[in-house]
Amino acid sequence: MVELVHELADYERAPDECVLTTEQLHTALFGQAPALFGHVADSAAGVAGLALWFRNFSTWEGVHGIYLEDLYVRPQQRGAGLGGALLRELAQECVRHGYARLEWSVLNWNRPAIDFYEAAGAVALDEWTGYRLSGPALTAFAA
Repeated sequence: MVELVHELADYERAPDECVLTTEQLHTALFGQAPALFGHVADSAAGVAGLALWFRNFSTWEGVHGIYLEDLYVRPQQRGAGLGGALLRELAQECVRHGYARLEWSVLNWNRPAIDFYEAAGAVALDEWTGYRLSGPALTAFAA
């Protein structure tokens, strides 16, 4: 799974930003209080894709939802329905637990992913702009 996350970072043109280790992912998924959940897509060649997600909460609707952090299928395995199966499993997880929504972000230039998500019925949240506070800016603001 860690290898797939690093492949995703490379695909998203940010390989140097991905520093995830096996130990970190193991702790996040299987530690005392897991905050990250995951699904894998298997093929004859082994693990071909993954979906890593966590629960969020809608204060307006009063229930949880799922935030999909990473959805990735290896290029040679694309087109076999694995990405759709992973996304569908998360939608089913939402329905099973009464969660209000399934959300994620996609890079503006990633047209194949955008087309895939829109074909599934997802809509872009054009009125919202994502923000991030990290690194030195996070440390400075916390101080």
